Amino acid sequence: MNQQQYPQHQPGWGGPQQPYGQPPFQSPPPKKAGAGKVIGLGCLGVVGLFVLIGAVGAAVGGGSNSPAGGGSSTTGTSRDAGAGDAKGGAVQDSEKKADGKQGAGEKGTGEKAVVFKVWGTAPAGVLGPLDITYGSDSDNRDGDFQDGEFEATLPLDEDALYFNVTAQLQGSGDIHCSVTVDGKTKKAHAAGDYNICNAQLSSGLLGGWD
Repeated sequence: MNQQQYPQHQPGWGGPQQPYGQPPFQSPPPKKAGAGKVIGLGCLGVVGLFVLIGAVGAAVGGGSNSPAGGGSSTTGTSRDAGAGDAKGGAVQDSEKKADGKQGAGEKGTGEKAVVFKVWGTAPAGVLGPLDITYGSDSDNRDGDFQDGEFEATLPLDEDALYFNVTAQLQGSGDIHCSVTVDGKTKKAHAAGDYNICNAQLSSGLLGGWD
């Protein structure tokens, strides 16, 4: 029985021969780049972008908050507050001075008042130096003349028809009298014997006092 002869490898024929009937040997395919590296590089890029945006935002915010000229805004605020306090103190002082110097015809509470005055010389008689009465058409009072003068005030009654003051001498003397209503003043004069000084302001038909 004849045996089949296989060709033998001969040196110089281009390398070892594969046995007959077997597929030739194939090299494994090259490995692809790992997906993890791609993801990692993407994350680093995103982080870097956020860091860059934060740095730009901080620079812009710092520049906008700084006052013009590089000055400190706190210093400016404190100066403004100090100036405001000084002005407030000056206003309060002026108000106190105004309250301490109430004009004639006003009380310390700001309520309008009527002022009655008598001044001059009047020797004392049997009934005293002067016989003084003052008030309105609905309120009449007696006054006391001392040390050469008399002064009294009454609340202003807008419904009153008039306000007046009278002072009668007791034999001799020289006196003046006045009544002031809402900034308007009326004066009178009397001298000698039993003459009477009479000052009166009446309510006007269209308002005010005459």
